[in-house]
Amino acid sequence: MTRSIATALALVAMLAAPAAADTLREALVATYRANPTINAQREALKVTDSGVAIARAGSRPAISGTAGVNQDLTQTGGGKGRNLSAGVDVSYPLFNGGSVKNGIRAAETRVEAGRFTLKAVEGDTFVEATSAYMDVIRDRSIVDLNQNNVDVLGTNLAATRDRYKIGDLTRTDVAQSDARLALGRSQLVTAQGRLIASEENYRRVVGRQPGVLAQPPALPPLPQTADEAVQIALVFNPDIIAITKQARASGYDINVARASRLPTVSAVGSGRYTDYLGTATQQFGPFAPNTQTSTGVGVQARIPIYQGGLPAARIRQAQALQGQVLEQAVATERAVIAQARSAFATYQSAQSAIASNQVAVSANTLALEGARAERTVGTRTVLDVLNAEQELLNAQVQLVSARHDAYVAGFQLLNAMGQAQADVLGLDGGPLYDPLGNYRHVAHNFNDWANDPNPRAQSTRTVLPTEVPPALPQGVTGPKR
Repeated sequence: MTRSIATALALVAMLAAPAAADTLREALVATYRANPTINAQREALKVTDSGVAIARAGSRPAISGTAGVNQDLTQTGGGKGRNLSAGVDVSYPLFNGGSVKNGIRAAETRVEAGRFTLKAVEGDTFVEATSAYMDVIRDRSIVDLNQNNVDVLGTNLAATRDRYKIGDLTRTDVAQSDARLALGRSQLVTAQGRLIASEENYRRVVGRQPGVLAQPPALPPLPQTADEAVQIALVFNPDIIAITKQARASGYDINVARASRLPTVSAVGSGRYTDYLGTATQQFGPFAPNTQTSTGVGVQARIPIYQGGLPAARIRQAQALQGQVLEQAVATERAVIAQARSAFATYQSAQSAIASNQVAVSANTLALEGARAERTVGTRTVLDVLNAEQELLNAQVQLVSARHDAYVAGFQLLNAMGQAQADVLGLDGGPLYDPLGNYRHVAHNFNDWANDPNPRAQSTRTVLPTEVPPALPQGVTGPKR
């Protein structure tokens, strides 16, 4: 628990400092506000909230009214009568075998599970946003490195051609420089294509085009061992908490199914009014009243004797569903353990790769300087210089990639440990979404005529003005959908 609090404080500090460029905090706030995956999960939680109101309705009285006008068309003896009738029936459940009580408990437990599922979706989406943010930074850096490499190779080729003209170099040297420049241009185009893909993925997740992105802040302290990471994850991971509560709710469902074998008792009341519309004497004799009223109260019991095996089938079905959820709980636990250990291992290996690639960049920088100096005195060939330039580029690209991998893996580890949700990150782009608000609004509602406005999408659309399809000319129709 202490580590969790410390990590939460570190995460808040990690995302606290604003900068002139777009920051990771701003990207996460935009994702939290307008990402369709998160907003859709909030709507799914509202569906679950309504399940509590549905379950509670079974414990409340039911009132129904009837009204009708009748005209006799044929009658043996007496005249043809007509009447206007109205009635009210009231039923209040006194005993239902525990089905309503267990149904309410199941619904409330599913609401609790839904809240943790929402936290899990938030964390997963924040990982996706962080990865998209880091992808853009990485790929922009790689494009810059490749662009610089092309510029250097272009300068090398021009110098090689000049020296060839004065007989200092051979046609082979020119061909080697020309080939290496073509390769560099190919690598640049490939890097530019990957950057476009990363920027479009950022637009999909965050909801806007990436501007100038600031370097991300340092990650908070992470566990020292994989075992420690797994221990934290097994306690705080929201997926595990959610599936555990789902299993508990399925146990209540079994009790609901068992209640169908027990008697039900209800208090009932009724009231009737009939107006024979002036035809009472024709139907019942000269002294019959033209109107009648009646009221009554009582207790009704329904005792199931044989239901064709339906209760047993429902019980077995509920038990099988609980068994399914219990197996899913084990699968979720396995997945969380794998995620924590995998993210921990990736983070550790990426940290080692950063250290090694920093050494490689420094060494290759010195090697390139030496190769260029030795080329001027004739102890190195043009190909030696070209190879040294390529090795330096490769080391620089690997260093950029290792830094990207370390940060993304570290954030994935935080998510696996249940420490990458909005409330832990301390996002300050406005008030956080309160799942209790809708629950309070609907869970205890007993008004049949209550209603909410028709929903509208809350997520940001990312269609650019240039991407809006043109209107079809008059008389032209598109393909059928």
